[in-house]
Amino acid sequence: MTTRTSYAEWKGTLKEGAGSMKLGSGAYEGPFTFASRFQSGPGTNPEELIGAAHAGCFSMFLSALLSKEGFKAESIRTSATVHLTEGPTISLIELNCEAEIPGMSAEAFQEKAAAAKAGCPVSKVLAGAEIRLTATLLG
Repeated sequence: MTTRTSYAEWKGTLKEGAGSMKLGSGAYEGPFTFASRFQSGPGTNPEELIGAAHAGCFSMFLSALLSKEGFKAESIRTSATVHLTEGPTISLIELNCEAEIPGMSAEAFQEKAAAAKAGCPVSKVLAGAEIRLTATLLG
């Protein structure tokens, strides 16, 4: 259907270096550092961007499932808390969704939310995907 490209550049050592990440659309460009990833320094980090992508994808997929059943959400608000633990490893992603959907029962909502969690493309890729690498040494 579509392809998207994002970019990152890192300069220097792990702890003293710094980098920037940029979305191909130009909608976001910002810095990241060791401190912004592993401590609490200014800038973003890959886990924060993964969380935003997961929350957005889940919300859209849930909306699609609801629409197929004739429901129109007034609001779907989702947060994704990404846990980076020793390794480093992303060990857990907690999705927290609050939605306003007129006429929908709590039971039906739980069913659709579970289906959205299982079916959204970002959930699927985080469960395991082929990763292809092309690596070129310059200079």
